[in-house]
Amino acid sequence: MNRLFLVIVAIGVPLSVLGSFLHFPQVVMFAVYCIAIIGLASFMGRATESLAIIAGPRIGGLLNATFGNAVELIISFFALKQGLTAIVLASLTGSVIGNLLLVAGLSFFVGGLKYKRQVFNVHDARHNSGLLMFAIIVAFVIPEVFSMEMAENKQFVLSIGISIVMILLYVAALYFKLVSHRGVYVAKQESMEGEAETEEETPEWSGKFATVILLLSTIAVAYISERLVHTFDTVGEQFGWSELFIGVIIVAIVGNAAEHASAVIMAYKNKMDVAVEIAFGSTLQVAMMVAPILVISSLFFDKQMPLIFSLPELIAMASSVLLTVILSNDGDTNWFEGATLLAAYFIMAIGFFLL
Repeated sequence: MNRLFLVIVAIGVPLSVLGSFLHFPQVVMFAVYCIAIIGLASFMGRATESLAIIAGPRIGGLLNATFGNAVELIISFFALKQGLTAIVLASLTGSVIGNLLLVAGLSFFVGGLKYKRQVFNVHDARHNSGLLMFAIIVAFVIPEVFSMEMAENKQFVLSIGISIVMILLYVAALYFKLVSHRGVYVAKQESMEGEAETEEETPEWSGKFATVILLLSTIAVAYISERLVHTFDTVGEQFGWSELFIGVIIVAIVGNAAEHASAVIMAYKNKMDVAVEIAFGSTLQVAMMVAPILVISSLFFDKQMPLIFSLPELIAMASSVLLTVILSNDGDTNWFEGATLLAAYFIMAIGFFLL
C-alpha cells in the first residue's frame, strides 16, 4: 500500500505541474489533482502516525488533525479567493459530517471487525462532546437564527464576533487538555476482556524526518489545491454537480483524506484514543478554528463570507453531532456503532447529491 501511494505521488505531483502548464482538459486535471492530494495525504498520515508514537496519543491526534485540516484550509482559502463562498461553507459542512460519521464510522467499524469491543478515554469523549455541542448547535445555529432579523452587513459583524469567541475558546480548550489538566483524567486502556496491547511500538520515521515530510507535503498540497479550485466550475457543469455537493462530499473527502486513513489505521491497531482524537479533534478544529479563520480572512477579499449555513447543512451537522455524542459518550464502541454512523453519512450524501 505504501508503495502504491509512493507511485501516486511520484506520478501525480509532476503530472499536476505539467498538466497545468500544458492546459490539459480541466475534467482530467480535476481527477489528477484529487489523486495527487490523496497520495500526499497518505504521506502526511504516515508522518503523523510516527509523531503520534513519539509524542503520545493526544498530541499525536492533534498534529494529525492540524495537518489534515491544513489541506482543507488551503483548498477553502483559494476557493474563498475566487468568491466561491457556497463551496467553502459546504466543504466545512462536509468536514463536520465526514469526520463525525465517515471517519469515526469507518474507524469504529474496521476496528470492531478485529476486536469485539474497543475502549477509549471516556473523559476526553465527554469533553469533546460538550465542545461539539457548543461549536455546532450554538455557534453555527445562532447566526442563522439572528440573521433572519438582521441586515446583511450586520450578519457579517455577528459572524466576526462569533469567530473571535470560538477561536479564544478553542485555544482555552487546548490549554485545558494539554497544560492545566494534562494527566488529570488518565485513560484506563486496560480492557475488561484483557485485550489491551502492551508492546511498545517504534515509529516508522524519526521525528525530524516526519516533520520534514509533513512540511513538504503541505507545500505540495497548497500548490495543487490552488489549481484544483479552478476546475470546480467546469466539473460541476460537466457532471451536473451542484456547488453544495462538490463542497460537502468531494472537497471534504479529498481535503480530509489524511485523517481518514490515519484514524482507520489507528483503530485497526486498537489505538482508539488516537483514532477518536483524530475524528473528534479534527471536527472541533474545523468548527472552532478553520471556519473562524476563513470568515476573518474573507475581510481581505472582494466577497465576504458570513458564518451562515443553509438549513440542510445545519440539520446535517446537528444530527451528526447528536448521533456521535450518543454513541461515543460511554467511551466504548463496536462495529455496529460504526455501521450506524456510516449509514447516517450515506443517507446525507444521497440527500446532498439530489438536492
